[in-house]
Amino acid sequence: MAGSNKSSLVPEARDALDKFKMEAASEVGVNLKQGYNGDLTSKQAGSVGGQMVKKMIQAYENGMK
Repeated sequence: MAGSNKSSLVPEARDALDKFKMEAASEVGVNLKQGYNGDLTSKQAGSVGGQMVKKMIQAYENGMK
């Protein structure tokens, strides 16, 4: 979650977001490490973020049914 203020998150929310990010990264074949991941390419980081958005949209659409 680059650029966000992680200190304002509830610890449980931070853990859930980190888990969600790791799952999304795994699905697109990007190896994330705990902590610093500044060595990722823009393409890799974008793939992870895009997968996270895709999963959120799918969850929302499934909730509407």
